Amino acid sequence: MRIWKIFVPVFLIWSVAFASESRLPFSAVFKGQDQFNRLVSKAKAGNWQALPIGERTAAVGQALVGTRYKHFTLEIDNRIEAPSANFQGMDCWTFFEIALGFARMLDEPEANWSPERLLHYIELDRYRGGECTGEYLSRLHYLEDWLYDNDRRGLVEDLTRDLGGRSVPHSAREMSVGWRHYRYLAANRSLLGPLARMEANVSSRPLYEIPKSRVAGIESKLRSGDIIGVIGRDRSGLYSTSHVGLAVRTSDGVLHFMHASSPGNYGHVIVDAQLSKYLYRYHSDSGILVARPLR
Repeated sequence: MRIWKIFVPVFLIWSVAFASESRLPFSAVFKGQDQFNRLVSKAKAGNWQALPIGERTAAVGQALVGTRYKHFTLEIDNRIEAPSANFQGMDCWTFFEIALGFARMLDEPEANWSPERLLHYIELDRYRGGECTGEYLSRLHYLEDWLYDNDRRGLVEDLTRDLGGRSVPHSAREMSVGWRHYRYLAANRSLLGPLARMEANVSSRPLYEIPKSRVAGIESKLRSGDIIGVIGRDRSGLYSTSHVGLAVRTSDGVLHFMHASSPGNYGHVIVDAQLSKYLYRYHSDSGILVARPLR
């Protein structure tokens, strides 16, 4: 199924969808034209367009292996929020969303494969209701909120409960606690009140996780391209999402965790250990949630 069926000239898309909303220059919202072009060439040579959406997402992710890790790649301005993509450096969130957005773009005619169309799919995925208003809080800042919104719109399917997920005590508060680390919040403290209300709304919804002790038993049901959210437990016994990546099944049949790994570890996008084994690397990691791209 295709999300976008009607071709609109690229210059018109950019002028209407971005210039009026963000007023940020294109150089600020898109970085890495050469890397993007190489990825397009690989997609054409490998006929990725013919793959199912999950396998297509995994193929894009594998082609991004080696891309350096860059902190806070979502925080590109002090006041104006805008869809963005940076192929020169990614954090865990921007890695999975670029892989997914690029995979969705490939469902269009090749003439449409452009940075502007990728940014359209980034916007569709990253923002509440699929629309960036230019306001910071139009972005889905928490992965559990992202899953709720994207599942509601039929873009992904939340498989967590069907795979044996259980409800855990939920608290999304990382941003209000660490607001000084987010340039938008540090530059505009009036956002802290609305942010806290957003976090309270997210925290009020149930959070389901597949405990890491049960992940080995469900790995056979996971597919390449499934989005894997890692859930952590804090010292007070409350749970929230802490990391994200993609599932990828290698030629030997083993399901691995593919993610942008922080500089304290590998410092780049990597196909890491078997998923069930990866989760035991960090004591605070308690389990996972699973989202499957539908289109």
